Amino acid sequence: MSSNREIPTHTSRKISGDHGSPAMSNVRAILAQQLLRSDTFARLAYTSVDGTPRVLPIWFHWTGEEMVFGTPLHSKKVKTLTSNPAVAVTVDTQQAPPSALLLRGRVTITEHDDIFEDWYAAARRYLGDEAAVEWRAGYRSMPFRWARIALRPDWVALLDFQTRLPGPMAG
Repeated sequence: MSSNREIPTHTSRKISGDHGSPAMSNVRAILAQQLLRSDTFARLAYTSVDGTPRVLPIWFHWTGEEMVFGTPLHSKKVKTLTSNPAVAVTVDTQQAPPSALLLRGRVTITEHDDIFEDWYAAARRYLGDEAAVEWRAGYRSMPFRWARIALRPDWVALLDFQTRLPGPMAG
């Protein structure tokens, strides 16, 4: 799957808070694309089986329709997300003023015998091509299966403190 697929600017998953001119909506769509192509880790939030919240930094790959994560199949998060697939995700900038892409929905999990292509695409983006080859070879020598965790968001918002102040701060 291509890592360069765009989020449609006119979609049922419209970015929440897109008020105002079409030009401003386009600016916000461009910012969302930049965040999805960045090498910033996503922050995946979910509720653990003991009822406590969890947030963890994780690589991701955007397919154009799904935000995909990978993990060994035996990980605790797979067990947790299988029993409660509701998640929230943020991808944000590190500098001020901040921007944050927020996504919510339910994940689906599929099992794989090897590192699947979406996860390898994430490795290439975060590590670079040469290091990703070494990373993949290292994991291929380990005897475990992989989980592909896919979020097809049903809610998306963009907090953009550069072009629009959110909520009460807007005055």
